[in-house]
Amino acid sequence: MDMLWNGWGDPAKAAPLPGTVTALLRDLLGVKPRTTAALTLDGISPPAVTVAPAALEALAEAVGGEEHVRTDAESRVRHTRGKSTPDLLRIRAGDLSDVPQAVVLPASHEEVLAVLRVCAAHRLPVVPFGGGTSVVGGLAPQRSAFVALDLRRMNGLLDLDPVSRTAVLQPGLRAPEAEALLAGHGFTLGHFPQSFEWATIGGFAAARSSGQASAGYGRFDEMVLGLTLATPEGTVETGRAPRSAAGPDLRQLILGSEGAFGVITSVTVRIRPLPQVRVYEGWRFASFEEGAAALRRLAQDGPRPTVLRLSDETETLIGLAQPDAIGGDPARTDAGCLAITGYEGTAEDTARRREQAAAVLTACGGTPVGAEPGERWAHGRYSAPYLRDALLDVGAFAETLETAAFWSRVPELYSAVRTALTETLTQAGTPPLVMCHISHVYENGASLYFTVVSAQGEDPVAHWAPAKHAASEAVLAAGGTISHHHGVGTDHRDWYVREAGPLGVSALRAVKRRLDPDGLLNPGVLLPTD
Repeated sequence: MDMLWNGWGDPAKAAPLPGTVTALLRDLLGVKPRTTAALTLDGISPPAVTVAPAALEALAEAVGGEEHVRTDAESRVRHTRGKSTPDLLRIRAGDLSDVPQAVVLPASHEEVLAVLRVCAAHRLPVVPFGGGTSVVGGLAPQRSAFVALDLRRMNGLLDLDPVSRTAVLQPGLRAPEAEALLAGHGFTLGHFPQSFEWATIGGFAAARSSGQASAGYGRFDEMVLGLTLATPEGTVETGRAPRSAAGPDLRQLILGSEGAFGVITSVTVRIRPLPQVRVYEGWRFASFEEGAAALRRLAQDGPRPTVLRLSDETETLIGLAQPDAIGGDPARTDAGCLAITGYEGTAEDTARRREQAAAVLTACGGTPVGAEPGERWAHGRYSAPYLRDALLDVGAFAETLETAAFWSRVPELYSAVRTALTETLTQAGTPPLVMCHISHVYENGASLYFTVVSAQGEDPVAHWAPAKHAASEAVLAAGGTISHHHGVGTDHRDWYVREAGPLGVSALRAVKRRLDPDGLLNPGVLLPTD
């Protein structure tokens, strides 16, 4: 099943906003209903294919037949950009300036290599495409003619080693399918990002994804033990052992490379036994500062829950911490901040950690509010992107951004980004609602995930650009990283270059020149084009 071409996910799961939310948007933010009819998929037409027939024939030969090279309008539109709010606003307006010339579907590592050889011979840029869930411009290269390399046919479990507790997965395997295959052997990956229903294993590795249960299972890059990379210059194999002192770890060059160095064709991952018990619950704190201090205690001194999240006062009041309960009660002023804790594992271990964590949370000023908030969060954990689509449908603007910092810098980072977003959009005549939560915790720091809702303005994409720029500047000035788990893409590239520094960028350029000498892999993504 393909994702909705002009929105997120399964069209059958889309739902209109509750009346309370629509009224709040109108009264608080001045959101005006849309006045133009929505475009339909068959109502937009991409430009004609200009790639030479000889190149298309060679691509078909590389992937086993012309049925695996698609040039029809629908396939090309469905592979245009990713799923950020600007991406969706552009496609909804009929902007197909980033449409691929063709969609190529290889079935093996060897076929990927063959495709890259063809593209090198014909000077044709290549954009690896997994679930299409990028929200940072990772699927919009800075070239007018390119092919999308859709990895959906590479969707198998190649090997499972129950003794070592490892599995080898192909890159086009979607997360739910991966979990189902592993569960058949009694294991789980434990990686459940908000994009879980649609994102792929290769995409997780390429963007250094982080799942909602990262406090217990770790980030995806911590799960990766080995990778195979196909490049125009050949194959790179990494991961002979769980740890090694045999030089720098080449896995770290591939993880987070976003298709700029090569195409990931297999991923060896650490797996865990399926948990016997899953328990989620809610805690209330009087302030975001108080709640953050409690999360830091657990992250540093334990016991660490499997899931550990904290919404600020605004996000708690609106109800975004539990998407299925969105809207809240606008009359409430004493909501405080909602924390979600979750525990997965054996019955004995789960009970022990839950009891010990409760003692820490209580000592830090937390009040238990029972299982309902946690269960509602778990039930609606993948609903927020659908909510974003519903907001766009009624004329609101809704976007997210995320960052991370060491614990000592988190308060300053939180304040700086909120201020930058609020002031920029207010000065532009669209005062926003800015919400935030701590989504991932570590011994030494945490990530902050912001959600921004406002009126759209006359040109929503251009209207958002100054606010995004101001927030990105605030992130670097406050000591944060430009991305914790969304990646760099084109949206964050200029700030990533500053974060990495001139010498670091030069080293990465040297790697790209060696692996991709013609600069055909996702040009302009991660690194500026020469």
